[in-house]
Amino acid sequence: MEKSKILYAEDDKTIAFLIQDSLEPYYKIDHYADGKSALDAFNSQNFDICLLDIMMPELNGFELAQQIRDKNSEIPIIFISAKALKEDRIKGLKIGADDYLVKPFSIEELILKIEIFLRRTKKTDPSPIQYKVGQYNFFPKNYTLQNSENTITLTQRESELLLYFISHKNMVVKRQEILKAVWGDDDYFMGRSLDVFISRLRKVFAHEQNIVIENLHGIGFRFSEK
Repeated sequence: MEKSKILYAEDDKTIAFLIQDSLEPYYKIDHYADGKSALDAFNSQNFDICLLDIMMPELNGFELAQQIRDKNSEIPIIFISAKALKEDRIKGLKIGADDYLVKPFSIEELILKIEIFLRRTKKTDPSPIQYKVGQYNFFPKNYTLQNSENTITLTQRESELLLYFISHKNMVVKRQEILKAVWGDDDYFMGRSLDVFISRLRKVFAHEQNIVIENLHGIGFRFSEK
């Protein structure tokens, strides 16, 4: 089944890149850097859910949400904003938003909320997204690796790290890139955490001769499947 389609309005290029990169394995996400272009897209295309920043040029998120809601009373709208005041949250919900996430937030929380609202509108894909990894089928949403004999349950972070490696298979990825994409930061303590999770994944695939997580000293890692 075709992926659910997200209208994403955000003027901060860095935040937009991180959120797009995190959501694209699961959804079709169209990003717009200002409220007017997002509204034009909404008026000319079909979307399943809207993710809206508030502080944007042309039209701000509140204005954009109001015009979207005037045209469509059912499509889910989630505000994602640095504006944390109670008054802003109340204003967004009164306009007709379904939820309001304050930056910074976790990608896991955002995906969970997206899935909740898509299920309510019956737009979610009933067939779980899966990837073939060696002898296993990997289901990132369920955090599981399955084959004909057993099921391995990963932690959420292990699953996120494995998904990142799969999407960058056979590529050299720097430690800092992994940390920012999966952990959201690249400080010393998160770097030590990354090493622990790399070790865990190596143990999971210890019997898979074709799967290698190579440590490139001073650079990063390379996940390869021969």
